[in-house]
Amino acid sequence: MKFGTKAIHAGIEADESTGAIMTPIYQTSTYVQEGIGVHKGFEYSRTKNPTRSALENNIAALENGAFGACFGSGLAAIDCILKMLNPGDEVISTNDLYGGTFRLFTTIFEKYNIKFHFVGMSGADAVRAKANDNTKLIWVETPTNPMMNIVDIKAMADVTKECGAMMCVDNTFATPYLQNPLDLGADLVMHSVTKYLGGHSDVVMGALITSDEAIAKEMYRIQNSSGAIPAPMDCFLVLRGIKTLHLRMQRHCENGEKLASFLREHPKVENVYWPGFEDHPGNDIAKEQMRGFGGMLSFSLVGNRKEDAFEVVKKVKVFALAESLGGVESLIGHPVTMTHASIPKEERERNGIVDSLIRLSVGVEDAEDLINDLKQALA
Repeated sequence: MKFGTKAIHAGIEADESTGAIMTPIYQTSTYVQEGIGVHKGFEYSRTKNPTRSALENNIAALENGAFGACFGSGLAAIDCILKMLNPGDEVISTNDLYGGTFRLFTTIFEKYNIKFHFVGMSGADAVRAKANDNTKLIWVETPTNPMMNIVDIKAMADVTKECGAMMCVDNTFATPYLQNPLDLGADLVMHSVTKYLGGHSDVVMGALITSDEAIAKEMYRIQNSSGAIPAPMDCFLVLRGIKTLHLRMQRHCENGEKLASFLREHPKVENVYWPGFEDHPGNDIAKEQMRGFGGMLSFSLVGNRKEDAFEVVKKVKVFALAESLGGVESLIGHPVTMTHASIPKEERERNGIVDSLIRLSVGVEDAEDLINDLKQALA
């Protein structure tokens, strides 16, 4: 089954009682049982809900996985993975990653004696240098947030197998439309469903997908025990959003390329970070493991003045100054003061997140309007 067909049909069945083509919103906390232990597969909605189950099956199918689990946010999904670890375990993570992930790692789980190493993952050697018998998780973001670096998923999977660890890929930027990490050797895939999967900036949610039965068993145990689950209405909204994921991603990719090309030629722009450029250091790998380059890009300004970045984000009219990404509308943000403010300044600058860096989530509007908006803001 091709991707567009899966997006619309995978995991979805007409309602047995009414024939409704759309999955009903099962707004219920509990379920009547015929007798002790005699039920229709549902006992309590923290454990399982029909609307959520349909979404979990749908997302798992899109990632070519066997098991899916949805959570109240992307960070709740990451929290579930880290709860699979034990004190003394170590995690190797890419050094360029979402600030919320960094904050969860360092301010929540470090105090439980889990050690985190943040390394550049442009090659496998830096990861091998940190790997040891205590390494239990390798955390990959690709493309990375916000520098748009590309990590070779197959190479990281090989290192992961060498040290007997588990590997999870944050696939939020690429989505399963552009990239399928499980097919490349990852054990788990994480999505901030809030972003492209939902696609309409009206839901906060996270998801995990795996084909490993043992990992899935633990994933569901933690999901049920910790209770960080999404509401049925939110699951319904995401199911609706996913039905147009393939159509939206095509436009995000087209618009992203046009804006990246425009910015690269602008005299006030110093650098543009977008993996579709032939001279991007990760372009060859991106071509191998992705089916397009997405709608996310970042750029820095000549002179690297924070004040100039503030002026640009203030002057835009079509772009909205807001956190998050992946909606149909275009968003503009300043990572240093917004999404990555929780990362220490020295760490940010070491990874290229400078004061004038601006991140764009390119929406599905007419590209000409978006270019004109940036043109007047940069003038």
